[in-house]
Amino acid sequence: MSRLAQTAGLTDVQREILSTVRDFVDKEIIPVATQLEHRDEYPTEIVEGLKELGLFGLMIPEEYGGLGESLLTYALCVEEIARGWMSVSGIINTHFIVAYMLKQHGTREQKDTFLPRMALGEVRGAFSMSEPALGSDVSAITSKGVRDGEEYVLNGQKMWLTNGGTSTLVAVLCRSDEGHPEGTAPHRSMTTFLVEKEAGFGEVRPGLTIPGKIDKMGYKGVDTTELVMDGLRIPANRVLGGTTGRGFYQMMDGVEVGRVNVAARGCGVAQRAFELGVSYAQQRHTFGKPIAQHQAIQFKLAEMATKVEAAHAMMVNAARKKDSGERNDLEAGMAKYLASEYCKEVVEDAFRIHGGYGFSKEYEIERLYREAPMLLIGEGTAEIQKMIIGRRLLEEYRFQG
Repeated sequence: MSRLAQTAGLTDVQREILSTVRDFVDKEIIPVATQLEHRDEYPTEIVEGLKELGLFGLMIPEEYGGLGESLLTYALCVEEIARGWMSVSGIINTHFIVAYMLKQHGTREQKDTFLPRMALGEVRGAFSMSEPALGSDVSAITSKGVRDGEEYVLNGQKMWLTNGGTSTLVAVLCRSDEGHPEGTAPHRSMTTFLVEKEAGFGEVRPGLTIPGKIDKMGYKGVDTTELVMDGLRIPANRVLGGTTGRGFYQMMDGVEVGRVNVAARGCGVAQRAFELGVSYAQQRHTFGKPIAQHQAIQFKLAEMATKVEAAHAMMVNAARKKDSGERNDLEAGMAKYLASEYCKEVVEDAFRIHGGYGFSKEYEIERLYREAPMLLIGEGTAEIQKMIIGRRLLEEYRFQG
């Protein structure tokens, strides 16, 4: 039997890329991931390796120095990387979303300025939408950008910024009332600003502060921060796309792609949990035989493998739909919802198979058990995904009475 989560219809180039990434994960990530995670240490050497592989430019067009690959290729690479250590996939995800938003919505000058350096990993991207009191209600954004001559002045506090310290380019969503009179729908008065900054913490440019890392239960190594703007001035030509009022749609386009990414992360973590569970079940003996020979454990393994396969299939479907140019919010929502929920369940079953040893930091499954919950929240909770799915289904199956 072949390994789980195989993808039919890949080109030779795609298979070669995935083989290279998988080999890198097995040799350079898995052996050090748990140690680095326990120290909450940024994986500098791993990131440099990803840069050498060209993964920071995987979906950036060739004319800008990237590889020009599809979302499917990218998602399958993310699945492999998350199988090694989910935090590493987070490092490239927000970079990729900003590059995607620039490719789809940026002006020619913005593309020429940023995309070639992003492809090399010299400019590292992050995007910032959430705020401390925001949650899932994007329309409640209070951060604001006000025009002042040839500049905008930005004020506000953003939250849950992945790559907040290590990034040098942040796509920030703010309210901008210019040209949008009072009473305009909230989502029509939002603008995405491209904010350049120095890497690091503290005041990284006048008016912009990145406080220290937020201490998290899991998803360690990658820096998650706040972003505080206090009279931050940026040139007017750093409005994404050159026109205000389009930020909500630009961000949602990026988040759609991000949901495919989170689904891929869920698939990767679940696949690793299955590998750990099935391996341990064949080594651990009870009542005179390996626990894998007990029917109760075989049932668990069967359920786990089925969930890995189902989540992978939905993730691939969502990526291919986006690559085709079609609307994929339904498929992306379903994939993100299913993959994150199944990931949690597969990790927990692998944890149970390990018994008391699963509670020990010496075993890799302990790390996965703390990482999986982040996927239930990132890029929209299960409840948000269900709202999106339900609304789209009602559009498709409108009652004709």
